[in-house]
Amino acid sequence: MENLKRCRWCGTDELYINYHDNEWGKPVFDDKILFEFLILEGAQAGLSWITILRRREGYRKAFANFDVQKVGAFTEADVERLMQDEGIIRNRLKINSTIKNAQLFIALQKEFGSFADYIWAYLPNKKPIVNDFKNGGIPVSTEISDAIAKDMKKRGFKFFGTTICYAFMQATGMVNDHVIGCISR
Repeated sequence: MENLKRCRWCGTDELYINYHDNEWGKPVFDDKILFEFLILEGAQAGLSWITILRRREGYRKAFANFDVQKVGAFTEADVERLMQDEGIIRNRLKINSTIKNAQLFIALQKEFGSFADYIWAYLPNKKPIVNDFKNGGIPVSTEISDAIAKDMKKRGFKFFGTTICYAFMQATGMVNDHVIGCISR
């Protein structure tokens, strides 16, 4: 496996390689998985992605296996419990925003039928954008991530600016930014 060409960012860490090979850039239409990435990408703000990947199981346990209904119903007691949970990033603003974002995610599901229908509608024909990068040069935001982030901010979402939105789009396969020649392209 070592001789296979991959995007440089995944390096040699087995967790990163597994994520790169099996998840990153693969289209996701399942609301539960989309909610998981919304939580994880928001938690990542200001940190490295590997930091969050290493805590993914902790997030799964702390946030009711990414059940949006349960997370949306979390109380102040849950916030205090989460502030003591060493399996996640213990940042009160991020924890509170996760609960609020869950409530807003549910509102989008009600308005559009699913979060997937809402988010994928930003893409031409609801199809992934396959970019043509040879050796990097991948943007941190685009006009589409700007538009999504602007609308979600207007709706009240936190920790979901255009850069986090673009990372979310990459993670959920809305865009495929695997470099040319990558085994996962």
